[in-house]
Amino acid sequence: MLSRRSVRIKVMQLLYMLNRDEQLTTKELVKAYKDGIWKTFELYIFQLYVLFRVAQYALKDAEIRAAKLLPTDEDKHFKPRLGENECVQSLANHVGFMNLVKKYGVNDNLDEDHIRNLYQGFCSTPEYLAYLEIPEPATADHTKILLELYKYLSSNDLFSDMSEDRYNNWADDESLVAGAMKKTLKATPVSGDFFREHEPSDATVLEFGEELLKKTCEEDLSLFKEIEPTLRNWDAERVAILDMVMLKMALCELLHFPTIPTKVTINEFVEISKVYSTEKSREFINGILDRLMKELSDQGRIVKEGRGLVE
Repeated sequence: MLSRRSVRIKVMQLLYMLNRDEQLTTKELVKAYKDGIWKTFELYIFQLYVLFRVAQYALKDAEIRAAKLLPTDEDKHFKPRLGENECVQSLANHVGFMNLVKKYGVNDNLDEDHIRNLYQGFCSTPEYLAYLEIPEPATADHTKILLELYKYLSSNDLFSDMSEDRYNNWADDESLVAGAMKKTLKATPVSGDFFREHEPSDATVLEFGEELLKKTCEEDLSLFKEIEPTLRNWDAERVAILDMVMLKMALCELLHFPTIPTKVTINEFVEISKVYSTEKSREFINGILDRLMKELSDQGRIVKEGRGLVE
């Protein structure tokens, strides 16, 4: 689930923290990094469980309707199809998924009123009403309604608030988790350890992210000394902290990560700067990194390996 860009962002945020609190140690930053990486996966489990609970609320709805002293015709004919369908039941019966729900405590303090409100809101949508009209729904119909439910939840402020209240990484990881959710729902009914492909991988998390974090910390001063002469008309002390963090990270990649193309490194940090830094940061970072790359290449200090990476 995690892309290298998302890993870069998490590393960048931690290095920014280090600039604000110099008492932090590299060991503490690495631990915070690992915890943060797994929070993205936990957020995915949380959202999948909330969706499951909203769908299952149809069973509770059926109980409430059946218990009425004066049920309406609608109550009498109501079928909890959303909660009973095979796709939802595959989640209900999945031991591995439910163990993760318990492990991360995603069901702890989950407000039943929130679940009910989300369910009732979805029940008024044309997609849900059309789903109920299908005489004999196929698996594809059940899968489609879960995708429609997630689409509804994703645009709902209450669902966003529920995610944000529990996970401070929500804003950064929203698109990543959405991609994982859609992929999971399209594959319902779930089977096997379906969630494994969304767990942080060693190659991305450890070999790249953790190494980038540690290297940038360890070589902070030497990286700054490399960057400072390229600033020219810029006063190093006036460069935004976040911009300097990104420059150091990018320079670290150029020098120490031989399998990542130089153009990829520069483009990635330019794109990140558009979202996380000032309006002028994009041109500034692009210009400095381009200058650094040319100087280091002329000195023979940028060594790339692998097919298509040798320039």
